[in-house]
Amino acid sequence: MNLDHEKIDQLAEELLQAEEQGRTIKPFSERFPIFTTEDGYAIQRSITELKLAKGHRIVGKKIGFTSEKLRQQFNVEEPDYGIITHKAVMMEQEPLVMSEFIAPKIEAEIAFILKDDLNKPDVSVADVICATAGIMLSLEIVDSRFEDWRVTVPDTIADNAANARIILGGVMRPLEAYDLRYIGLTIFQNGKLIDSATGSSVSGNPVHAVVWLANKLYELGYPLKKGEIVMSGSFTPVHNLRVGDHVRAVFDRLGEVSVVCK
Repeated sequence: MNLDHEKIDQLAEELLQAEEQGRTIKPFSERFPIFTTEDGYAIQRSITELKLAKGHRIVGKKIGFTSEKLRQQFNVEEPDYGIITHKAVMMEQEPLVMSEFIAPKIEAEIAFILKDDLNKPDVSVADVICATAGIMLSLEIVDSRFEDWRVTVPDTIADNAANARIILGGVMRPLEAYDLRYIGLTIFQNGKLIDSATGSSVSGNPVHAVVWLANKLYELGYPLKKGEIVMSGSFTPVHNLRVGDHVRAVFDRLGEVSVVCK
């Protein structure tokens, strides 16, 4: 870690205030000659502690940059993760209030609901499948608190992997019944097809993304827990949102999930 604990806490407070006030700040990677992934994770943990002190409850984790096209979109080279609290979870029929965000974008992905902890080294695909109660269709609203979405991986880690909201579809299905590599996705914005992909775009298989996260968090001492929601990562690059938009994500054989922007 390059930054000292006092600076970490100072930057965490600054970034949390930017999120709460709906304003942007200059990326940390542009302010410090060396800003590392370890610094980013330390800031994220400090922000999480501040949120917990304000009454937030942790309900899950999200994985970012699992798609090669998404990594290319933001010129980053590796995945990251963030914390989901109960205040980020929306009901599917609840409108997305655009005034609460800075420059929101949308992703479509599959959420894993865990029935067991994944608190062990060398978690495998089989371990993830056995620990999963089911999968749900989902949308994630991402929103950067850094100016113009100018981010490196350490920046996005500090900014909680840009998580703002998640929306879960109303049905949970058994993971073992589907080969997620071959699940097709089509995204419609105001009735117009804007993107399509298959589950193989997510680290080769969304299960692989969860394996990565389980092993990463175990190394850091924060293992995935029973009952948590795990957002496995976007099938496609992110898409901008505007007031009045209606976005539908249709997943082959699984159904659809949607949101209206107000």
